[in-house]
Amino acid sequence: MPAPIIIPVYTSHGDVGAYLVYPNLHNLQGEWIGWVTSQREVYSVHGQYVGYLTNEPRILRKAADAYDRPRRKPPEKPTTIRPPANAPLAPLMAELNYGTIDVLKDMPDLLPPIDFGDLREDLDY
Repeated sequence: MPAPIIIPVYTSHGDVGAYLVYPNLHNLQGEWIGWVTSQREVYSVHGQYVGYLTNEPRILRKAADAYDRPRRKPPEKPTTIRPPANAPLAPLMAELNYGTIDVLKDMPDLLPPIDFGDLREDLDY
């Protein structure tokens, strides 16, 4: 079986903030923290909307995005990955518009591992 393609997801500072093994997102330790839909929407492991994936790739969200979006049922938990020892340098990234938030830089708590986070206890779908 071929090795999965691991895509680094960057912060606006150019640091790696997560890894994408489509459709799953993993933190720098290889733990599952979310997934990406085919419309490039990003959800946490607890089913909460987090933001959207850009082409650079970064995870962004509009400050005005409501926290009342309906939860989505998470997919089955994938296996933990072994992140690469190093990643390519980040591409040049466009400046963020006013009201746009870099999730991995400014709100990383929106993407906790499955064992952490404020929403882990009250999951009812």
